[in-house]
Amino acid sequence: MRLTLHTDYALRVLIYVGLKQEVLSTIPELVHHFDIPRGHLMKVVHRLARLGYLQTIRGKNGGMRLGREAGKINLAAVVRDMERELGVVGCLQSHPGYCRIEGCCVLRSALQEATDAFLTHLSGYTITDLLEPKSALVRLLDMETAGAPTM
Repeated sequence: MRLTLHTDYALRVLIYVGLKQEVLSTIPELVHHFDIPRGHLMKVVHRLARLGYLQTIRGKNGGMRLGREAGKINLAAVVRDMERELGVVGCLQSHPGYCRIEGCCVLRSALQEATDAFLTHLSGYTITDLLEPKSALVRLLDMETAGAPTM
């Protein structure tokens, strides 16, 4: 299974914004710290806000912060919400008749069970868990630097 960049970026945004807690984060900061293209990042932030993971504030002093407590943002839920398709092969992607043997295919069952196990495992983690190495994350993201863009 491979997650899309959209989900990867979403998780990075939630980590960064979670590190700053109530202090607003901005798109330029995220672009600077993760080297993510601005256009992609704006789409991800928009979607996270629509889903309630982020709260956005418009205007000169605007930005974003988590839309709910970090401990209530479950990783499996984020992945399910951000990924359009979790089926690793066509027969798991809601395409009836994709394959002649899908009705008795052991591979199909095995891959579905693997996907379910992946999501079950992720459901045991929240954004709070991802923020645990806080000092290392802050150092690696160079968040202590006063010169980082905050536009």
